[in-house]
Amino acid sequence: MSEEIPKGSYAAGRRVALPAGAEPPFAVFVNGVEQAEGEDYHVAAGEIVFHRRLVKEEVGGARWLAMFLGLFGTYRKDETVDLQFRRQGKTELASDLPVYE
Repeated sequence: MSEEIPKGSYAAGRRVALPAGAEPPFAVFVNGVEQAEGEDYHVAAGEIVFHRRLVKEEVGGARWLAMFLGLFGTYRKDETVDLQFRRQGKTELASDLPVYE
């Protein structure tokens, strides 16, 4: 199965490390859309492993400077991973977790 990567983006990877002390139940979101365990990802060895590669935006120096100056924004594909989990009996949320291969 071929995964199409849009221009200006790159395949960042399939893995996200669970925060230290994170315990189930987990609720995993990509761009705010809840993912289904078993269908979209599984949890193994302290990681969330997605069944497809997640895509992140490439931002070079010139593009970053233009966005910083407010000249224009960006509309490239950039997937973010958020995780809701339990730690020491409390529900917590970790946002924009790093994705790696």
